[in-house]
Amino acid sequence: MAAPRGEFSSRFGFLMAAAGSAVGLGNIWGFPTNAASNGGAAFLFTYLILAFALAYPALMAELIIGRHARANAVTALKSISPGPRSKMAAVAVGFAGIITVSFILSFYAIVSGWMIAFFFDPLARLLGLDGVASWLTTDAVLRNSIFVVVFMVMTVTIINAGVKDGIEKWASRLMPSLILILVLLILYVFTLPGAMDGLRAYLVPDFSRIADPLLLVDAMGQAFFSLSLGVGTMLVYGSYISKKENLPVIGSLVALLDVGIAVLAGLLILPAMYVALASGVEIFDAQGGLIAGPGLIVSVLPALFNTMGSVGLLVALAFFLLMTIASLTSSISMLEVPVAYGVENLGVERSRASITVGAVITAISLLIVFNFDPWFDRVVTTTTEISQPLLGFAFCIFVAWVWQRNGILEEIKQGDPDAESSLFFKIWPFYVKFVCPLAILVVYFQ
Repeated sequence: MAAPRGEFSSRFGFLMAAAGSAVGLGNIWGFPTNAASNGGAAFLFTYLILAFALAYPALMAELIIGRHARANAVTALKSISPGPRSKMAAVAVGFAGIITVSFILSFYAIVSGWMIAFFFDPLARLLGLDGVASWLTTDAVLRNSIFVVVFMVMTVTIINAGVKDGIEKWASRLMPSLILILVLLILYVFTLPGAMDGLRAYLVPDFSRIADPLLLVDAMGQAFFSLSLGVGTMLVYGSYISKKENLPVIGSLVALLDVGIAVLAGLLILPAMYVALASGVEIFDAQGGLIAGPGLIVSVLPALFNTMGSVGLLVALAFFLLMTIASLTSSISMLEVPVAYGVENLGVERSRASITVGAVITAISLLIVFNFDPWFDRVVTTTTEISQPLLGFAFCIFVAWVWQRNGILEEIKQGDPDAESSLFFKIWPFYVKFVCPLAILVVYFQ
């Protein structure tokens, strides 16, 4: 028999866990450089609209299915499927989500391991261990393998403790810490030469770009992917929400937190990049665009910290602690997806399921580490650019075209008796039925 299901004990705990899932490494380095490369505040304005007009309805689809079924993605999708064909499709989509999120975590663990290594670098230098510091910041198979294992052990330990004592407990500690560190770093960076140039690049709008189709596609993609949509993480978290909670309100708060932290990240990363430029660090790539992705985190910003002297060590320590927290809050939501299936459908005890699944994903990560050049980019592209958008499309189809409208309404009314007359229910079914699938396909084909 499957073990009893956990449940978030408070709205705050759920919000911290869901926001932590949404706020990851890509959110912190992807959003700011996307904004700077697409017209500054013009992108920011477009992103804010699309996050609530398109990504929020898709987020609500996962939360509603999850809370209704009180189960993992495979079981949840089957429970809202009326016929044998739709049930077969539900199993296929559910398993595709489990496989996709597992491979996302496998490459995410590698990059997260880099963040931990760079966190220990300033500590080693403060202790005068320059040889150790050099090893920590030099890309090598041994270093990458060790820190993949370290990161996955941290992730498995939290998941092993369950929903309330693991996910909720640690998310409630880590997310406030993340926000505090982020704000303190912003305030410090604003005092440095060049910061205002970065702020202008981020906040001064170039409205000539606002009709650019590429800006719209980039903003749409950022909105969907920053909310962890399409692979079942939000569905599983939704399954742990109390039936008393008002789902449209709680979904809005998750979206607000995610958007707010993304905007805050822009206030840190863009000014920091221009501070680096003022210090003689190159921040543009060969094509003239701003360096983004892991290259920004492991080359541009460490070079900036090195120009700050002893203060730079403390700033580097705080920054890579921030990145490690962002990594961990996302990884625990990813690991929970396959673990929840093992516990609920296979009757495996939680600690055994978390250790087994964690070990398999760690093994995949190590295979990628040992075959980095041919495999890393391929896994990233296949999961995030091909599989994830199609899964997001499938979740919208299930909630809007397969599940009966009355079933959806009854689920929402458990936390909001007046849901039928609310503005949300007058608009959301149309959005999730027509607009969201079309928007996801536009992003996919671009």
